[in-house]
Amino acid sequence: MGHREDLLAAARHLLRTKGYAHITARDLVAESGTNLASIGYHFGSKAGLLNEAIGEAVDEWTEQLVRVAMADPAASPAERGHSAWSAMLDGLAGEHEFVVSYLEALAQAERTPALREQFAAQYRRCRERVSELVARSLGTEPGDPEARAVASFVIAVCDGLAVQWVLDPEGAPTGDDLRAGVTAVWGPSHHSER
Repeated sequence: MGHREDLLAAARHLLRTKGYAHITARDLVAESGTNLASIGYHFGSKAGLLNEAIGEAVDEWTEQLVRVAMADPAASPAERGHSAWSAMLDGLAGEHEFVVSYLEALAQAERTPALREQFAAQYRRCRERVSELVARSLGTEPGDPEARAVASFVIAVCDGLAVQWVLDPEGAPTGDDLRAGVTAVWGPSHHSER
């Protein structure tokens, strides 16, 4: 591996063990076996490196959830959503430190325009990928506005679930709770009353 890959691997490890707010550039250098100049050369800053590492991990997690959601070709879009949300909730326990680091990073991004744009680009990539999945589930074309709207909703639910789970893991909703809530709000009986 080169310095860039070594630094990303070190950042991912430290995000899980130290937390975003406590990682120093020297920690990254010590963990990666590189040097301080490599951080600036490859990522512009320590925060740029950490956010790139977070983006990679989020992209990988998105792909894992896509595989879960699409595992059953006969599943309805609602069943695929339930499967993905349940898998996400089940996976949070093993990702607690990383999720906390992610939330710490989001808070910092508001005050740093370059980091904010980095996270916005990550959200755009995630929204595009989830939109592709939704369009396939709905049998529509990629770029379909309805698929994009559903993708934005799915991502908002995932983010909200992560926050609730970090703050109150015992009280956070389960996949079945989400299914019941979505059914209560948008299920067949709701539409028939109108």
